[in-house]
Amino acid sequence: MSVIDTFGRPLRSLRISVTDRCNLRCQYCMPEQEYAWLPRKDLLDFEEISTLVDVFAVLGVDKLRITGGEPLLRRNLPLLVKLLATKRTIKDLALTTNGVLLAEYAQSLRDAGLHRITVSIDTLRADRFRDLTRSNIHDSVLEGIEAATTSGFDSVKLDTVVIRGTNDDELSDLVEYAKRIGAEIRFIEYMDVGGATQWSMNKVVPREEILRKLSNHYGSITPVLEQDSAAADRFLLPDGTCFGIISSTTKPFCRDCDRSRLTADGLWFLCLYAAHGIDLRIPLRSGISVEDLRELITSTWQQRAARGAELRLTSGQRTVLISLDELQKEPHLEMHTRGG
Repeated sequence: MSVIDTFGRPLRSLRISVTDRCNLRCQYCMPEQEYAWLPRKDLLDFEEISTLVDVFAVLGVDKLRITGGEPLLRRNLPLLVKLLATKRTIKDLALTTNGVLLAEYAQSLRDAGLHRITVSIDTLRADRFRDLTRSNIHDSVLEGIEAATTSGFDSVKLDTVVIRGTNDDELSDLVEYAKRIGAEIRFIEYMDVGGATQWSMNKVVPREEILRKLSNHYGSITPVLEQDSAAADRFLLPDGTCFGIISSTTKPFCRDCDRSRLTADGLWFLCLYAAHGIDLRIPLRSGISVEDLRELITSTWQQRAARGAELRLTSGQRTVLISLDELQKEPHLEMHTRGG
């Protein structure tokens, strides 16, 4: 069964946040000093997540990504991975992590059935890492990435948020690092989502500028033509090295977006920019039937008209998306709550 929204986009890819907590404080995600946290009693347990995945799978979801916060902070996470990996309808099971705890968990995640892993690394310099994350554990991230590359995953990808004046002079260094360890790097335009309270357009390095910088260094760059709904546009360097750019800020891909997000406490968001989500936890814990839950998800997706990044691009006056006062009142607006 395939459920289609108002733009003909299928319900196919589900991102599942398992915690709103994080062990870093990255400038582009958690720049403030204090945050409101989800009550632990509201967090979905693994069986509840599994039940919801079963319903989503019947409706067409075959791609899952485990996110956070930092998902490796969730206790016994490999047990959830194993539970999800046994579902025959799920063709792709991935996880995004900041890498801090990955050296400890990489092999157990792979053994549990995780297919792919993505690690965030915004700089190769320890001093910049400290400034970006307010943490002095850059070596732990590098060790985690190393562990991931030797654990047998189908693929290891690296994500770099590019910020003007912060790390935009490291593009080729990061490409070379990814080549050396056998990973594919993806550069992400700095996005005005969630709690990015320090965002401004002049800090965004657009896709075209990233391509120009890399072309000046490497020579001619060739686009990879693909027919899928992946967030990243992929390109080839002259030596065949592949890299990606996620350009949601300047060239949104809303018209092809098949993603939705489930928070750790069961709110279902239809768009990264959505102000409100649909509560699936309360009906689930109230004993809703599988049929009624399926109908709730189906009818909601069929009415979906979300294209948040496109609307932001054409808004005219582009400032910070959500004020600090609003964020402090509603933690679900934060990216570390709903997942990236």
